[in-house]
Amino acid sequence: MAISGAGGTPGGIGQFLLGFALAVAGGWLLTNQVIVSGGSWTLWGYSSFGMSLVPFVLGIALLFFNGRSVIGWLLLIAGLVIIIAGVLVNLHVYFVATSLFNTLLILVLLFGGIGLIARSLRSQDAVAR
Repeated sequence: MAISGAGGTPGGIGQFLLGFALAVAGGWLLTNQVIVSGGSWTLWGYSSFGMSLVPFVLGIALLFFNGRSVIGWLLLIAGLVIIIAGVLVNLHVYFVATSLFNTLLILVLLFGGIGLIARSLRSQDAVAR
């Protein structure tokens, strides 16, 4: 059994591992500079989280009554999608103030690592030409 490189191409394992390490370091540094907080679910000034639970609860009730209910499954899935979308929409993402050097370092590590990963997936014979 022949061992192939990254992505099934010949060679490129060292580049892949270096790129992965750089991308992970850049990603960690980027996420370390971000603050995420939640907001409130409001509709016309009133809390609307309870309304997002209605299809979810109805779907669960129908599924307890009949586990093969197509409408129950659709309501359950729709309720989950509404809840997940509501959580994502109400997130507030803030970037912490940092120096230009740190920002450039983060971007070079992240995108340089992604570039090395992409380069390692090409055949190394094609890269040498």
